Amino acid sequence: MKPAPFHYHAPRTIADALAALARHGGDAKVLAGGQSLVPVMAFRLARPGHLVDINGIGELDYVRVEGDQLRIGACARHAAFHAPVEPGPLGRLLATVVESIAHLPIRTRGTFCGSLAHADASSEWCATAATLDAEIVLESERGRRVVKAADYFKGFLMTDRADDELVVEARLPLLAADTRFGFEEFSRRAGDYALGLCVAVVRHAGGTVAEARIGVGGAEPFPRRIPEAEAAILGKTLDKDLCRTAAEAAAGAVDPMSDTQAEPEYRRDLVRAMVRRALERCIA
Repeated sequence: MKPAPFHYHAPRTIADALAALARHGGDAKVLAGGQSLVPVMAFRLARPGHLVDINGIGELDYVRVEGDQLRIGACARHAAFHAPVEPGPLGRLLATVVESIAHLPIRTRGTFCGSLAHADASSEWCATAATLDAEIVLESERGRRVVKAADYFKGFLMTDRADDELVVEARLPLLAADTRFGFEEFSRRAGDYALGLCVAVVRHAGGTVAEARIGVGGAEPFPRRIPEAEAAILGKTLDKDLCRTAAEAAAGAVDPMSDTQAEPEYRRDLVRAMVRRALERCIA
């Protein structure tokens, strides 16, 4: 298959990229890793008249700690996270999650921010961003704005990003040294899109759960935290019985999708299993 004809733009600065998006708006797509965009263009499911390739903008290729945040530029590849990018729990969490993203060749080209821009319901990075209350930095010729993940994801492949905006950066909060985490996902084959996944982050104080973040992806049209599951463990001592209680709460709270891959009740049961297993990793 071949894509429909398009005009190719290769800006060398952020300003040039924003100018191209301002001119062409909804008729333009941004190319970073291209691991999602190129296939849908090849099948002509997407037919942008203009392709804005940001790979030549070197200032967008970074992963660095600033203050209490990890900042990830728009051209930072998945492969950048194969080893912890910071010495604390966040670095180890990201290194764990990245192992489940597709296959190595895709991880060498695909980008963290590109995943957020595409907003696939099964994306590991989108679920991680939602769980950690990430900030997504959007920029256009009209200015820059910072959107919380809870407000950014709107539906299946839908976000708060306007047509003329570029996702220039993602910001993740650093996690306290005593934070424990768990990540679990299920797909039919290694590297396939997840039918259900969970990111769990737990911090104890005095033997009980002082902070809990439990996020689910793959089951609903977009990833999100599950407050019912978090409430089930806050202020309590986390053990396997409590992990099951939280998993039941999560399964009851989601409104699963139905598609060619799975029926809603199957996805609900996957949520139950993924949440339980992710929380059990927090006490392993």
